[in-house]
Amino acid sequence: MDGFEPSRTVATIRERLGHPVIDSDGHLVEFRPVAMEYIARAGDAETAARFAEEQRSTFLSREWYGLSQAERMARWTHRPPFWGEPLRNHGLDLATATFPDLMYRRLDQLGIDFTVLYPTIGINPQGYADEATRRACCRGLNDYYADHWMGHPDRMTPVAIIPMFTPAEAIDELDYVVAGRGFKAVMLPSYVKRPIGASVDRDPEAARFAWRADTFGIDSEHDYDPVWAKCRDLGVVPSFHTPGEGSTFHDSISNPVYNHVGHFASAATAICKSLFLGGVSQRFPELRFLFLEGGVGWARSLLADLTSHWEKRSLAGLARDSDPRLADTDLFLSLYQQYGGTLGRPMTSGELAQRWAVHPEDPSDSFASLQIATADQLRQLFVERFYFGCEGDDPVMPAAFDVRRNPGSARLHAVFGSDIGHWDVPLMDEVLEEVYEPLEHGMLDDADLRDFVFTNPVRLWTSVNPDFFTGTIVEDAAAAVAGGPSSTSRRPPPPERGTAP
Repeated sequence: MDGFEPSRTVATIRERLGHPVIDSDGHLVEFRPVAMEYIARAGDAETAARFAEEQRSTFLSREWYGLSQAERMARWTHRPPFWGEPLRNHGLDLATATFPDLMYRRLDQLGIDFTVLYPTIGINPQGYADEATRRACCRGLNDYYADHWMGHPDRMTPVAIIPMFTPAEAIDELDYVVAGRGFKAVMLPSYVKRPIGASVDRDPEAARFAWRADTFGIDSEHDYDPVWAKCRDLGVVPSFHTPGEGSTFHDSISNPVYNHVGHFASAATAICKSLFLGGVSQRFPELRFLFLEGGVGWARSLLADLTSHWEKRSLAGLARDSDPRLADTDLFLSLYQQYGGTLGRPMTSGELAQRWAVHPEDPSDSFASLQIATADQLRQLFVERFYFGCEGDDPVMPAAFDVRRNPGSARLHAVFGSDIGHWDVPLMDEVLEEVYEPLEHGMLDDADLRDFVFTNPVRLWTSVNPDFFTGTIVEDAAAAVAGGPSSTSRRPPPPERGTAP
């Protein structure tokens, strides 16, 4: 193994597990000079230059360093991250995430059988406002990933990045990357920024703040059902890995930790609520949706909140508890006369009638798209359709399997995402030890850990593509979970590696 043997600890853990470890969120780090060539090829030299400028402004906020404190306050330029590369072992891990052959050689050392690899600089182009730049950057990077990261399909696969400003551009790129380049995993943005207010036209600087998040499920300018249908028909799971840094509550001008903590969970919460309440998960029962790097704590809380709101804010709950027509005006006036004298003013029945008037638009049904009748149906829909990526050192991850405390005794679908390649993982070869610690501490049992690193990932990735693991080293083990390869897979045959349509 070229000197990359697993440590005794990793080897012992793998022997104890007795099943594969599937990583649903590793990271590759693009070799920028070559990636820039691909972007220029998909667009032109000016496109590559605009990409470099977007990286400095939207991804790294490099203009922050050139501003005085007063200018930072006036423009409210959020503090960018810094020192974001894993360098404890002097660059070995960074090189591992950069060079596919090295990653392949080290997977046994890391204790990982198969990994789905997400981008680094490729996370942001989906959100670029200029259409030509956005689409060329996505296309160029996707070609880079296909040409340089598809050489070891038995153990790893890269994801393609899909722009979503309109359904048409999303469908165009989905067709290109899946049918044309052979991708079997894709990453969609959690939201796109839509400008609001006429002030944006008068003051371009206001555009940085005068936007709303379009989360595709509710209140969107477009009908995104054709995108979800295309994902289903092509056999790819919609996954979301969008940063929330720079948005409200993640925009400190001085503290990058303030900006980072919880930002993936914030973006995931927004898209998950939108897909759920917009009925997307109901209308497309074949699809499973994956939310990455935010953990599962937010999902547990969201499920509890949705359940509570269903019980109190569904039409039946409103009619039972809050309908103004339930009010007894005479009773309230009587109680006011008896107990409200210290307020120092009289109250009339006319005031109460105005207070309890029913507006013609009320009540609206916030759950109309779900077509459910009980809280149990709500929980079942949420639990069945959504999956949540958790890092190996996430101390909240065991909560996914806590049936004593989760709403409705739910077991949430947590899946292991290593995050190798990024600063969150100082040493790649310690990831499996962190995954195993909750079992040693009695927070998980063997079945829970198996679900986390193996069963849940298999069921996720094969949900619309039964052949996802065909030809991989986990093929037989995955088939035992998923029921084996299916000739009815919707997925088109992949093209020959390294070729474009």
